[in-house]
Amino acid sequence: MSYQAPLRDMRFVLHELFDVAGHCELLGNGLDRELIDGVLDEAARYTGEVVAPLNRNSDEQGCQLRDGAVTTPHGFREAYRQYVDNGWASMTGPVEFGGQGFPQLVAASFHEMLMAASLSFRVYSGLTEGAVLALHKHGSAALKQAYLAKMVSGQWTGTMCLTEPQAGTDLALLRTRAEPQADGSYKVSGSKIFISGGEQDLTENIVHLVLARLPDAPVGVKGISLLLVPKFIANPDGTPGTKNALSCGAIEHKMGIKGASTCVMNFDGATGWLIGGANQGLACMFTMMNDARFQVGLQGLGIAEAAFQGGLRYARERLQSRGLAGAVQPDKPADPIIVHPDVRRMLLTQKTLSEGSRMLAAYCARQLDLEHGHPDAAARKAAGKRAALLIPIVKAFFTDMGQEVASLGVQLYGGHGFIREWGMEQLMRDSRITQLYEGTNGIQALDLIRRKLLGDGGAELSALQAEFSELCDQQVDRPALAELAKTVQARLGEWRELSSEVIAACQRDVQEIGATSVDFLAYSAHVLLAGLWLQAAARAQDALDAGSGEAAFYQAKLLSADFYLRRVLPRASGHREALLGGAACLVALDEESFAF
Repeated sequence: MSYQAPLRDMRFVLHELFDVAGHCELLGNGLDRELIDGVLDEAARYTGEVVAPLNRNSDEQGCQLRDGAVTTPHGFREAYRQYVDNGWASMTGPVEFGGQGFPQLVAASFHEMLMAASLSFRVYSGLTEGAVLALHKHGSAALKQAYLAKMVSGQWTGTMCLTEPQAGTDLALLRTRAEPQADGSYKVSGSKIFISGGEQDLTENIVHLVLARLPDAPVGVKGISLLLVPKFIANPDGTPGTKNALSCGAIEHKMGIKGASTCVMNFDGATGWLIGGANQGLACMFTMMNDARFQVGLQGLGIAEAAFQGGLRYARERLQSRGLAGAVQPDKPADPIIVHPDVRRMLLTQKTLSEGSRMLAAYCARQLDLEHGHPDAAARKAAGKRAALLIPIVKAFFTDMGQEVASLGVQLYGGHGFIREWGMEQLMRDSRITQLYEGTNGIQALDLIRRKLLGDGGAELSALQAEFSELCDQQVDRPALAELAKTVQARLGEWRELSSEVIAACQRDVQEIGATSVDFLAYSAHVLLAGLWLQAAARAQDALDAGSGEAAFYQAKLLSADFYLRRVLPRASGHREALLGGAACLVALDEESFAF
């Protein structure tokens, strides 16, 4: 299945919605529009010509474990070598350790391309970037000197080792131990499961970031420490040295992403070093986690774009039946299925969810950049609050959306979508994990309610709602946009009321936190996308009013915005009604009555 990066839409989002050149000027990174466009062009070539052709075989071949060594699918090593040699691995890394310091607003487009081309391939490099963030922020000078440059360059990869058989979401239950040694190191013992890229043949070293307990650690999550445990301990000259006492005990046999090695990792007194202070592991790990959750959201977006492209290609080519109003192509034995209203419903749903999510990804990436790079401290703090609010929405909604759009892709192909030949069923299988790892989507929804909404009484959410309300006020007097603006403004008012109702319900009954969370997140995401589609429509109308030479592109934006507000946004009403149903109906049935 082929993939072509949606460069025109990406450039619309970057340049016309979010002024990426002005953003880069504010951050002082020296990037301009010409350079950014050049990077996107080369990224599209690499992902379309080098990575995407590997995806089908990676699913068929999978990874192999023999004598503790993992072999990745054919072509992965060569593609990864290009990834490193061409500087893609160091794209967002800190400049002082050899990174290029690209902002997330630009890098997110490339990362989406990678996810769409081959999610399995992207898994190996994705967590390294989060590990770099954690080590750069919390690691000692000695650890950074020994490991960071090699990780930034992509010569060495990184992992996150959190999960144990008895401790998934509830990290308070983890048992891995770290015993202090006289030289300041620790001996780490325990087993971790579901470790993405825990063992592979792409790089000469793998740097594991491992959560463990020190002997005198307090119980619960307050007693968790983070340790750097490399596969090979670095020599003073930066080369891999002594093999550490760790091994891959097994690789999981999975529903999807079969080209990515998901490992059981055994630590048998392996040498490691603290990152951050003792018992501060969870705080250090969350430096990685926010990046990882944003990246998983992009995985959902990439899968959705790939499924949309496949569905559109097939709908244009597949001849079945005549149009309801008569033959559209009478010279052919039947019309292409794209003429049928229900097929168009599915395609437009794919298109508007994917493109709307791309806008929200850019909006969130911009906040992540400003949180770290804005010259004003108050602005950095404000951006951090906004990013924290958006991360659970991006992770959960994008991955739910990716699964839906992949499922629609299968539906568009009919019976051909259900068989392996066309590649659509692989997208659906690959996307399913995105709703589970880095915190299930139910956990994301709990985070949104408990930590974000209740944490500040809804203040940050209210500020976000006010921002989009101001956008509506700016567009409501424009004849071409008045109906869209009024629709979005009405939803924003409903969202504000619903937020207050949810806060009050959760304060009355703690069970309402879980009862309202999933539907509230989905409601919020749909309204956020509506606001962004209004913004896109406004920019499109500006271009049409200015006599743009790309009238068809901008007219399509207006029509897509209209479809989203008429046919997708009404889903928000269902989520609202569901969450207002309350917690009582969820907890009233006793456990025994679930039995059959």
